Amino acid sequence: DAVTGRRKALYEPVHGSAPDIAGSGRANPIAMIASVGMALRYSFGMIEEADLLDNAISAALDTGMRTGDIAPDGTDTVGTEEMTRAILDALDKLDA
Repeated sequence: DAVTGRRKALYEPVHGSAPDIAGSGRANPIAMIASVGMALRYSFGMIEEADLLDNAISAALDTGMRTGDIAPDGTDTVGTEEMTRAILDALDKLDA
């Protein structure tokens, strides 16, 4: 951009829209949330906030929580809302 000197960018998870599971609560929200973190880091220069978001994702995963697409066979899984809530809860704890 000639005014700000920043490059324009698009941040999105590249896994597609998954219309076959739309509305079922089985989508993994991590890529979308991480895309927001990338925008914070690379477009807005909000490094601390991006680090907090990345750390919240890691903290949620560190609990063993997994959506069906990343869970090992035979393990319990959570849905979209549960994983999102776990990430938001971790973010609250990290930002406190």
